[in-house]
Amino acid sequence: MSFLTNIYFWAFIFILLGIKLYFKITTGICMSIRRLDGKTVIVTGANTGIGKETARDLARRGAKVILACRDLKKAEEASDEIIASTGNINVKVQHLDLSSLSSVRQFAEHINKTELRLDVLINNAGAAGMNHKLTRDNLSIGMQVNHFGPFLLTCLLVGLLKKSAPSRIVMVSSILHKYANFDIDNLNSEKWFGSTQVYNCSKLANILVANELARRLKGTGVTANSLHPGTVITDVWRRASRITKAFVFGILKFYVKDSVEGAQTTIHLAVSEEVEKVSGKYFVDCKEAKPSKLALDEGLAKKLWEKSEMMVGLKSEENPF
Repeated sequence: MSFLTNIYFWAFIFILLGIKLYFKITTGICMSIRRLDGKTVIVTGANTGIGKETARDLARRGAKVILACRDLKKAEEASDEIIASTGNINVKVQHLDLSSLSSVRQFAEHINKTELRLDVLINNAGAAGMNHKLTRDNLSIGMQVNHFGPFLLTCLLVGLLKKSAPSRIVMVSSILHKYANFDIDNLNSEKWFGSTQVYNCSKLANILVANELARRLKGTGVTANSLHPGTVITDVWRRASRITKAFVFGILKFYVKDSVEGAQTTIHLAVSEEVEKVSGKYFVDCKEAKPSKLALDEGLAKKLWEKSEMMVGLKSEENPF
């Protein structure tokens, strides 16, 4: 290797390390030491990744944590691990399959019957790279898991959240919402399908729903906020194409957050005193950030809400508003 080539090589290495250092320095960390003794929290998709680390942190703070998961075996393993690492035995597992509206209703019915309170609902579960498949509910599986399922779940649990106020709803979205080609008449891929756009649109829907919830819940003591956790290597990518996974797990892995870092903004919105009365906002790295222009469109949020009510078949007795 020549002297000049050697200089270029080390300059490249230092640039890479500098970028890595920048990401580490700017990564938001939840600084709150607040305890959650006597509080009840639901975390969807808590058997792995960000969800599991969120659940672990909240259990460490003394909360009763309900892991709402589709895969019960993995959820039980996660529960055992969280109990062992935190010493909190009040970590429970409940089956929830967001790709089934029947499962969502059964889960919510069980929670409403058995839980005296619900202080924080964290809609964390999500999936990327889903194919063009309809569920038994005749809904696009990507939109159902990421939007329709969480929407219905939240509606069904709002009553308990109101009774437990002050309480919080946290929607885990993504910065990819900014790249959504959103069409209110294509929510179920009626006109066209693209797995990347389904994901992006579902993440935009998460923010729109959080903002509409904030307006509908104003004055009740229930807040609703959304967040981008950062680029994190988690199981959300398990259904992505081989090329995408090779890129994400290979080249990007050096720069992205791990699950503990990725959980910080979710934890911040769930526990921090400084956001106790904040609602209808979008956060990145534990700080309020500006989402896309579409995400702030109140008219679009209302239309999405109304269409989502229709598509999940929300009954009058299930509607908390």
